This record gives sequence, C-alpha cells and structure tokens, in this order.
Amino acid sequence: MSLSVAIQMDPIEKIDIEGDSTFVLALEAQKRGHELFHYLPQDLSFSGGRVTARARTLQVRREAGNHFTLGEDQKIDLAGVDIVLMRQDPPFDMAYITATHLLEHIHPKTLVVNDPIHVRNAPEKLFVTHFPDLMPPTLITADKGRIEAFRDRHADIIIKPLFGNGGAGVFHIEPGNENLNALLELFTELYREPIIVQRYLPEVRAGDKRIILVDGKALGAVNRIPRAGEARSNLHVGGKAAKTSLTDREHEICSAIGPTLSEQGLIFVGVDVIGDYLTEINVTSPTGLQEIARLDGIHLEEDIWNAIEARFAATR
Repeated sequence: MSLSVAIQMDPIEKIDIEGDSTFVLALEAQKRGHELFHYLPQDLSFSGGRVTARARTLQVRREAGNHFTLGEDQKIDLAGVDIVLMRQDPPFDMAYITATHLLEHIHPKTLVVNDPIHVRNAPEKLFVTHFPDLMPPTLITADKGRIEAFRDRHADIIIKPLFGNGGAGVFHIEPGNENLNALLELFTELYREPIIVQRYLPEVRAGDKRIILVDGKALGAVNRIPRAGEARSNLHVGGKAAKTSLTDREHEICSAIGPTLSEQGLIFVGVDVIGDYLTEINVTSPTGLQEIARLDGIHLEEDIWNAIEARFAATR
C-alpha cells in the first residue's frame, strides 16, 4: 500500500532528530514507500469549499545537519492526499483550534491523524476530567477563595495553566510557601482561562511515566525522572529518561481509557501517570517514541503506521 502523506508540523529544519517523534514517523512512512509532503500550519487555506496547503515534497534521513530534503513549493488539495498527520506542537490556542476546524472539512475522506474533531475536544488537562476515578484530587477554577480552600484541604499543591504545555507555568506550592497570591495575580494577568490546581503527588520523585497508546492499546512507556530541585519531569527541562514497565494500576488505567481513544480516532496518544494517578492525556503531538526505542529496542512508529494503514483501509 503506497499512500500520499501530508505532514502538518513545525519547521523541519529545527527539529532534534534524536528525540523528535514526528521524524521517526516520517522515516517509517518513507520506508514503507509512502510519498511525503511537508507544510506548516500557517500554510493552510480554505476557499470554495476546498482545503489546500502550500507544501513541499519531503525526504528524510538520519544524518545530523542533513536530515531532510524539501522539493519545490506547490499548492496541494488536501482532499487529494490519503493521510494528513497533524503533528505541530502546542500551545493549544485558537490557531491550533482553527487548524482542526479546517482539517475537519477533509476528514475522514482524507484520514487525519489524530481525528481533528476529537483533538479539538480533548485538550490534555481537560480530557482527563472525563475519567475522574483515575485522576488525582483536582480543582479547575478562577475563584481565588476556592483555590485557597483546596490548599487548606490538601496543603501541598501544584498550580498550572489550563492550556499550558511542556511543563511551562507549572508551580509546586509547598506548605508554608507564601507565593500563592502573587502567582494567582500573575496567572490572572497572563491567562483568561481558569487555573488547574492538583494535590501534589510526591511519587513524582520516582518518575512521571509517559505511556504510549496506539489505537487504544498500551504498547510502550518511558519513565521521566525530574532532576533534583525540579518539580517538573519533562525531558526538555532536565528530566532523565529511564527504562520502565507498566504496573497493574497502569494497565488498569490504560484499559479504562483505551476504548474511548480508539472510538474517537485518537490513534497516537501519550498519557502521563504519576504513582496511581492519570494526570494528562496528550493527543495533540505526543512524544516519547525515540526514548522508548533506545531503552527497550521497540519501534512504536511501526505499530502506529500499522494502525493508520488499517484505519485507512477500513474507511475506503
């Protein structure tokens, strides 16, 4: 099966080929004989009922400093390609949401991965609220009094922006910390949305586990251990990737959410688990494939493409 694949992503010249998950997805697609195109989210246009992109053909290779070749700029009708991979990084802002609305016009005739409608309806920190039995004690509000009451009840808390990403704006407010009011004032100035407040999970010192689900099935994981003095475990802020396996509780979590992910066309998903709790469901541009490959020797991009090809064949 040879498919035409348009990859909507960030500038390919800026990616880290040793860590970027989109890069290995492109390598695997190319290995299978699929034709690749690259375009940026701002290259999308809608006119006369058609969604087009200013795109270039793409070839990729694992050569530092020489990892891609782009062809000539051309306008392509996205209804005429087989697959669109929506892989630009958050923030999950109005530009991101607008892209999902545009791609909705071509899906599922052109298979968009992940399904743009359900990506739009599943921001990381809100989607998890549909599984309240799996998440830690959580408050989403703009009410200062309720935040203070939550802190009185749980003492040790985390506050973070509702639509943040990559660990940005995450603060650990320990008992006795006097910065809460100042942070709430700052958040009010920076964000119009409510704030998310959670009970701090000390288990994070042992790691924040990223589990990859492919079409609803847990197929691999990497543990991300925060560095000393850091509450965040994200790899780009100094977290260390470590080999891991799934606990019974983590299998239970994945089994609970997996059917919903598959039904909603969320083929490539990364969930975050700390201790016994599900903290986020990442459907926009999940990462972790290369870390898992290095630690476990498994290449989940193969499973992802198997799932995409199966979903494509089933919808023809």
